[in-house]
Amino acid sequence: MPDTPRLRRSPAPRPKTGIVHLGPGAFFRAFCGTYTADAMQAGGGDWGVCAVSLRSPSVRDQLGPQDCAYTSVMLGPEGPKDTVVEVINSVLVAPENPNAVLVAMADPAVKIVSMTITEKGYCHNPATGDLRADHPDIIHDLANPDAPRSALGFLVLALARRRIAGHPPFTVLPCDNLPDNGALTRKVVLAFARQVSPDLADWIAQYGAFPSTMVDRITPATTDADIDALAARQGYLDRACVMHEPFRQWVIEDTFVGSLRPGWDTAGAQFVTDVAAFESMKLRCLNGAHSALAYLGYLAGFETISQSVADEGFARFIRALWTQEVLPTIPPPEGTDLASYCDDLNLRFANPAIQHRTWQIAMDGSQKVPQRLLGTIADCLEAGRAFPCLALAVAGWMRYVQGVDEKGAVIDVRDPLAQQLKAAADTEDQVTGLLAVRDVFDPALAQNPEFSRAVKDAYAMLMSEGAMAAVRKAVL
Repeated sequence: MPDTPRLRRSPAPRPKTGIVHLGPGAFFRAFCGTYTADAMQAGGGDWGVCAVSLRSPSVRDQLGPQDCAYTSVMLGPEGPKDTVVEVINSVLVAPENPNAVLVAMADPAVKIVSMTITEKGYCHNPATGDLRADHPDIIHDLANPDAPRSALGFLVLALARRRIAGHPPFTVLPCDNLPDNGALTRKVVLAFARQVSPDLADWIAQYGAFPSTMVDRITPATTDADIDALAARQGYLDRACVMHEPFRQWVIEDTFVGSLRPGWDTAGAQFVTDVAAFESMKLRCLNGAHSALAYLGYLAGFETISQSVADEGFARFIRALWTQEVLPTIPPPEGTDLASYCDDLNLRFANPAIQHRTWQIAMDGSQKVPQRLLGTIADCLEAGRAFPCLALAVAGWMRYVQGVDEKGAVIDVRDPLAQQLKAAADTEDQVTGLLAVRDVFDPALAQNPEFSRAVKDAYAMLMSEGAMAAVRKAVL
């Protein structure tokens, strides 16, 4: 719509910047951004956001002509609800000026650096949680302390500047789907910091804070059709608009440097002493089911999650995965009924207004499968419980990463280990080849005969009968 005017920011005074956020993609704007805007509306405070893109200038280019305002579009069964969000003050593109990012993070007015950088952004081994010292970005950042590339490099080198200037550290707030994400972030940050200076690592360990979080809001990718539909409704063009479901949940460990944080609880967030139970519930129930539906649904020809669960066989499969395999491994969080939680998940998955593509969820599976599926399988093995649905989900991932679907069409596999996975599967026994990839499979699990047999049997059924039939047979 070339004649449609761009969205304009209101003339209202903007808050001072108190947060730097790394990775201002759609999820940040639909989730953290809306929570922060709602919290400031309820209780004030200077919690404006300096958004930092670590790779591409696309978000800056979308937001710049709109003075960083954007529209949050809630997609409910009753129709879309549009809200303009004005929480972002500026957008920096790290590769263009890494020093500007370090200066922003070192500013003592900044109390929190939050992150939505996806699992692969932590430069860790998903099977162990250790820093990958051989990661190209880590090697680069240690050799170029004034021009880092990775989130870890920016965090550590900005913290070093704050220490030299006599300022307290900022709180590091990870908002990605990783188990115990605060502890994991602390571990890799300290490992990187020790390579820079043992004294710096000790200072971060003593004075820093890394709260764990659980984040939950389904956020499908915005399409040109979404942008056009918003323009038709509101009369303005917003290339930075984000689509999301009505539901949102943010559980945050209440551990912040100097107890300085926005009043996110006034917007519905939960501050708790231990996030683990909420995190396990979400990762295993929602994210685990999402990954199972993504790989098997894609192979069966379904483009979206809602299409997948509309199929009777897939609906029975995901219900069996939850009730028979996943829920027995989860301690219920206080005040939460797990069966009701899964009932609600089923309704969210089936929401026809949310066109969440199976291909989108399937991205970066090597980083997701260990947390979403393999941990649950390990618990099933320890308890002596069968796990046919989870085994089929792993087999679906193995089939998917080989890059050819059931009709012989090429799959666009987006994964940091894509080439390694394809090479590992290029053997007569594809399952054994992939189980040997230690960046995904812990050797103790990979060498467990019951596990390998279950995955090999599921994979054989998948290859011989196809995903649609395999899903139905898994719950017979």
